[in-house]
Order: sequence, then C-alpha cells, then structure tokens
Amino acid sequence: MGGACGLTPHALSTGNLHPLLIINCIKAMDSVTVRLDQLPFRTPARVTAVAWDQLTPSEARRLRNLGLDEGVTVEALHGGPIGKDPLAVRIGRMMVAIRRAHAHVITVDDQP
Repeated sequence: MGGACGLTPHALSTGNLHPLLIINCIKAMDSVTVRLDQLPFRTPARVTAVAWDQLTPSEARRLRNLGLDEGVTVEALHGGPIGKDPLAVRIGRMMVAIRRAHAHVITVDDQP
C-alpha cells in the first residue's frame, strides 16, 4: 500500500523513487488544509471544498454568484469589529463580506 503521496515501502527500501513523486510528496507535506474562518489574515489559499449542504439554497447561490467554488483563490483580509464578523474576503480580484458561519463550511489549502 502506498502512503498519502504514493510512496510504497518497496520503493523506499530500494531507493527506486521517481523525482516527480518526491516533489509531489514534499508539496503534499508542506500544504495545510484549514477552514476559511481559521485561515490567518493576508494568506492566499485555494478552496478545496465547500459543504454546500450546510448552507441554505439562497446562501449557496449568493456564494456561487460571488465566484466562490472549488479551485478558486481566496484570501481572508480582516474581520469585523464585533466578534470578527463579518469576514472580509478577497475572491479573485473582488473583496466581499461573508459571515464567519459561511466561512466555516469552506475548506481551503494554503498552497494557492
């Protein structure tokens, strides 16, 4: 069985490793997956998943209309004055305000 990045015990023991496999494993180890509401401010990240089923149809439609979907680059810019809500987020070249509850269902990878 291979590990998270495809390395097998046999490949490790024989030293028979393809250079691209090694590079992909290093990249996989360096990336961190977090929710958008946990992302440090001013850190660009790529959306890896959105739990659309945890949003109402109108909330999901609004986020999609703003361009938020898997694969998009986002960046949390700053939080509001009370409870850090709403959250100012850059989606592409646009800055929008979304609620922390909505940011909570968005999973991002810090490797944009």
